[in-house]
Amino acid sequence: MKEESKREQVIDLVRGQSVIRPRDLKEHGLPKDYLYILAQEGVIERIGRGLYQWPNKDLGRHHSLVEISKLAPKAVVALLSALNYHNMTTQNPHQIWLAIDRKAWRPEISYPPVRFVTMSAESLHLGVETHSIEGVSIKVFNPAKTVVDCFKYRGKVGLDVALEALREGWSARKFTMDELQNCAKICRVQKVMQPYLESLV
Repeated sequence: MKEESKREQVIDLVRGQSVIRPRDLKEHGLPKDYLYILAQEGVIERIGRGLYQWPNKDLGRHHSLVEISKLAPKAVVALLSALNYHNMTTQNPHQIWLAIDRKAWRPEISYPPVRFVTMSAESLHLGVETHSIEGVSIKVFNPAKTVVDCFKYRGKVGLDVALEALREGWSARKFTMDELQNCAKICRVQKVMQPYLESLV
């Protein structure tokens, strides 16, 4: 294959995806060096360590979640970021909150800014939904699990955030009482949440 046609293939690939990594080129049998060369020439943008995109691409509201899912594919979008995704908060987090297994290696991510919380394997797999954003699969905790996690990690996010999420989610019918109680039981925050749950009904 001629060098020029490989270059054009890489350009077409970058143009067609929201974010691309060197390993994505490898899957197509293309040399990953092209990403570095094209970024040096200003044809594409390097937006983070090992992440490239087409310049001036119209980025959606949740584009940073796409970037993160490429860098930390085993992590789950959690807490404030999950609340924001589900439209259950007035907070606009300046970091992306991710949950990882407490025994897992923590990826080093310089951009976008990330805050990790660790969970047991059981808690990490409870209430996970997969959504497609810009053609990329993103793992996000469902609304009930997100609210329960806000109570569990209230020392990190604040009790006011947990209460707002509970009220917003309940009024928007994002979850049922049974879903909340089931998650609270598994995550061991039933006693903490019980008075607040009783005030809803």
